[in-house]
Amino acid sequence: MKKKLFWFTMMALLLLLLAACGGDDQTGSDAEEGPDDDNETSEETFKIGILAPEVTHGWVGAVAYHAEARLEELGDQVEYQIQTSGNAEQMTSQLDDLMTWGAEAIVAFPQWEGMDVPIQNAIDNGVTVVNFDIVIDAEGVYRVTGDNEDMGIQGANYIVDKIGDTGNVVVLEVPSSGSVSELRTKGFEETMAEIAPDMNIMTYATEFTREAGLADFSDILTSVDQIDAVFSLDDETSVGVLQAIDEAGRTDIQVVTGGGGMQEYFEMMPENEDIWIQSALYSPAMVRDAVDTAVDLLNGEEVEQEIIIPTTIVDRENYEEFLDTDSPY
Repeated sequence: MKKKLFWFTMMALLLLLLAACGGDDQTGSDAEEGPDDDNETSEETFKIGILAPEVTHGWVGAVAYHAEARLEELGDQVEYQIQTSGNAEQMTSQLDDLMTWGAEAIVAFPQWEGMDVPIQNAIDNGVTVVNFDIVIDAEGVYRVTGDNEDMGIQGANYIVDKIGDTGNVVVLEVPSSGSVSELRTKGFEETMAEIAPDMNIMTYATEFTREAGLADFSDILTSVDQIDAVFSLDDETSVGVLQAIDEAGRTDIQVVTGGGGMQEYFEMMPENEDIWIQSALYSPAMVRDAVDTAVDLLNGEEVEQEIIIPTTIVDRENYEEFLDTDSPY
């Protein structure tokens, strides 16, 4: 009888022990995988649209590349769409499409006139708009850009430093680029008037392509006998300018400026000892800052209305610091 009572007692204790252990396992599973903890670790996903021009220029292509690369790096924080267009009408339609899709923020890179009203409409409808590069006349728009006016100021100072305060300087403006050309030319002309008022300035229109630089500057070379320096606003244009100079066999030109951050152009700098080849760095990677600004605003952070990235001058003396084999431009 005592043996039966002993075994009965031991079996009861064993069952109680197993029940206790099983209860502890279930509690641990609930703690690690319960819905409350999932809610605590989840992050909101934002819808961000990118509006960019069609790729007709290496710099523009690099902008789209860096924008998408940054959005990919943000991972689950964002859901995005990238739209490219060939004119203001098409970009306006794409802007409407992004709003219908539910975009909470749009990073816009318009290169044409006529986008002010559509962008203002998007802002009025509650969309956060971060404009990249070009000036847009819209209340409430944020902007990330390089310092276009300072690029002109630096170009004037660079040319005077190399050729002195007198000579013949050709300015290659690009009216189709809107505020970019206006501000760069303004900075150049105002600075030149101050530091070298006797400089002879000759202004011609061109485009931001090497083909236009070659064709337009070839024509200029046939009509102007003496040119001491060229104030070009863009690296690709300047590649064409240098080709025109080489093909014409001209030896009078001492300085050719540029702008952007083109690797091919950088590599040309040490190859020509007779011409100071200069670029005012205007990196397409700046668009990453525009994307980050959009995310910061959607997260409720305080952001400056306008973020201007300072100018850096690149020439044969420091070009190696800016060589990047991974750059798409």
